[in-house]
Parts: sequence; C-alpha cells; structure tokens
Amino acid sequence: MGDVLSDDDVDDRLPEEWSREGDEIVRTYEFDDYLRGVNFAQMVGEIAESQFHHPEIVIGYKEVEIRLTSHEEGGITDDDLEMAELIESERNA
Repeated sequence: MGDVLSDDDVDDRLPEEWSREGDEIVRTYEFDDYLRGVNFAQMVGEIAESQFHHPEIVIGYKEVEIRLTSHEEGGITDDDLEMAELIESERNA
C-alpha cells in the first residue's frame, strides 16, 4: 500500500473522464445493453483480482459505475490511479 496522495497529485494524474468524489475516484461507463455492462464488470473484476485492489462496482441497466479508494490508507493512493489506468487501457483495447 502507498501513502494517500495530495489533492494536486490526484488532479494531475486522474485519467480523463474520471472524477473525484471525496476520498474516491469515480467513473460511470455506458453500454448499449445490460449484458455488455456485466461483461465489462467481469473484466474489471479480473483486473482487480490480478492487482489485489478491489473497486466498488455498481451495475445498472446500461451503465457500470466504478469507485476506487484505498480504505486501509484512508484515501486515494497510487494503487487507485494505477487501477483506473488499467481499466481505461482494457476498455480502449
């Protein structure tokens, strides 16, 4: 685990389309149908297992919300930003 990042560090490194909500970084992905969202959530779960860093995933009808924070550290760390970048790279692959 790492240290909690400063607000400036988070703002500078936050991937495009992600936002900050308190001690979490958040992004909602939109899909054409429910099953595409479920498949995406499964992919995120597989990344999370490989990184041993698990986000909150909320699956809606045509959207999936991902929330990342480092609970043990009490805020946003390098692990959260790295996880967001991995999700983005897989989504765009």
